Amino acid sequence: MPADTPLSDRLDDDDYPAYTMGRAAEMLGTTPGFLRAIGEARLITPLRSEGGHRRYSRYQLRIAARARELVDRGTPIEAACRIVILEDQLEEAQRINAEYRAAHGASGGSAPASS
Repeated sequence: MPADTPLSDRLDDDDYPAYTMGRAAEMLGTTPGFLRAIGEARLITPLRSEGGHRRYSRYQLRIAARARELVDRGTPIEAACRIVILEDQLEEAQRINAEYRAAHGASGGSAPASS
């Protein structure tokens, strides 16, 4: 998003990296180390400020919160990250499937058979 975009538009953007690592950790009730660990596990990739500091979006914080829930229940962090990634992929596949059905169901077409 360009720098000349109004502040109110940036703050409404779920992907705008508005939160520092410290603020993100505070909001999640966790530590910066947890955020680094889920970054190393490639669950989220925070953007970097010009000074190299990590910045997180609201979308990334929701993903991190889900991973934290799993870790708090005893799931190892690597497994929690994988679960969250798979949940996200499933949700996206279901969305695409629903769009496909809506587009092709209305025209009377049928889905191709898989082999």
